[in-house]
Amino acid sequence: MIQHEKYMKRCIELAKLGEGRVSPNPLVGSVVLDKEGNVAAEGYHEKYGESHAEVNALNLAGERAKAGTLYINLEPCSHHGKTPPCADRVVESGVKSLVIGMTDPNPLVAGRGIQKVRSAGIEVTENVLSRECKKLNEIFIKNITLEKPFVAIKTASTMDGKIAAYTGKSKWITSEPAREEVHRLRNKYDAIITGSATVIADNPALDCRIPEGQNPVRIIVDSGLITPGNSRVYRDDGVRVMVATFENSTGREKYPEHVKFLECPHLNRKINPEFLVNELYNTGINSIMIESGAKLNGAFLQQKLVDKIYFFLAPKLMGDKNALSSFEGFTAKNPDECIKLEFQDIKSFPPDLMIEGYING
Repeated sequence: MIQHEKYMKRCIELAKLGEGRVSPNPLVGSVVLDKEGNVAAEGYHEKYGESHAEVNALNLAGERAKAGTLYINLEPCSHHGKTPPCADRVVESGVKSLVIGMTDPNPLVAGRGIQKVRSAGIEVTENVLSRECKKLNEIFIKNITLEKPFVAIKTASTMDGKIAAYTGKSKWITSEPAREEVHRLRNKYDAIITGSATVIADNPALDCRIPEGQNPVRIIVDSGLITPGNSRVYRDDGVRVMVATFENSTGREKYPEHVKFLECPHLNRKINPEFLVNELYNTGINSIMIESGAKLNGAFLQQKLVDKIYFFLAPKLMGDKNALSSFEGFTAKNPDECIKLEFQDIKSFPPDLMIEGYING
């Protein structure tokens, strides 16, 4: 079992190499051991529409896969999609055993891949590091099971929850290592949402600056079209740029031609966040990270649209009630009425910390 966990961890590491390139498919890695237990090959799903992880690994392993063991973090598919069924390729390879991390939640698969492999006489071990495997593909799981995008908020603050001084200045609360991690997160998500106030105050680029990283789609919530048309988020770099605004908003002519407008209904005289999220999903956006101020963060939380929050915390105290906070827009009369979180991973980016908090209910 220890060996199973060792190679499943490697599958997860390999799967992450596909971040930014495989959406809407899941992240999958695979390891092949020969019959003596030596690593014969490794592979991962590299790009949407191309071969899946286990196919890449088995092709590299060739004859060495016979009577060996195949590790995959996700059940092999059993249906024709962009590629042939991977379960058939597993059977053809001649492996003796298959070890998987989790069952595929896709109704087109959902155990059928395992059944097909077992029927061919291959021994199958299931649910190795299943918790880690499910977290790896939390975006895919929500897309498949709820047909909704996975939504996260990223916030960078002092230890007392302030994202900017009362003057509006926020550069830089966190350190360079923490900001590098933000760019890795941007590579992971299909799109970023920000608000007009953030564009005006910070003029962010909202790009991904890691080697071979993918720039996410940029969505600006600007009901009154008050952001300058020459803001950096509106540059033409081949990535989709959308402005969420009201149907009757004026001033669209000041924006570059490639900028598209997504007309949204009102909710308390603001853009309706739920409508926006659903419309983005209909355009093929499966995951969203919100990088904005307290009001927009609060609006998405109020509508229960947020799955997780990335808290980047700097070892600093602002100590000013007039400084800008991470969230606002909802009131708790006592601690029991607070929005509750479940903390999972805590990572260090010295001197800062990053805590992943999942919305609890």
